[in-house]
Amino acid sequence: MLRIDRATYDGIVAHAKRDHPVEACGIVAGPEGSDRPERLVEMLNAAGSPTFYEFDATELLALYKELWARDEEPVVVYHSHTATEAYPSRTDIDLANEPAAHYVLVSTRDHGNNDGPVEFRSYRIVDGEVTEEEVAVVDALPSAPVPQTSHPSPDQPRRT
Repeated sequence: MLRIDRATYDGIVAHAKRDHPVEACGIVAGPEGSDRPERLVEMLNAAGSPTFYEFDATELLALYKELWARDEEPVVVYHSHTATEAYPSRTDIDLANEPAAHYVLVSTRDHGNNDGPVEFRSYRIVDGEVTEEEVAVVDALPSAPVPQTSHPSPDQPRRT
């Protein structure tokens, strides 16, 4: 299940509507291994196409350097479909290279960039296998757990 906060959901939808009729794309980053989508990163569709998206290679490299520096990973990889349902195309499946990520598709086919609902769906794509998952939109994500250490820090006195 993808659990996503309302502000991030609204941000993805707004990006998809704003870029219509071109496919929008981006990621939502979160702490490594957490499955917590916390930081929306809108990206440029370098293809500029209504039927295909492509991350700009330079922008993507800079993003991954930033993710590594912040101990983050892509928790959500998203893009929009402007004329078809929110289901991964064969190309989408072939390009899915983040096995731990949620792949979100937003279809703007019914209302474009006008007011009105969109189709917002999430999938896991691993080794070419597509599995749809439930999406839970919450007001806010629960507080992140504080990492527990099993070893005293060097500043803490040791008990003997």
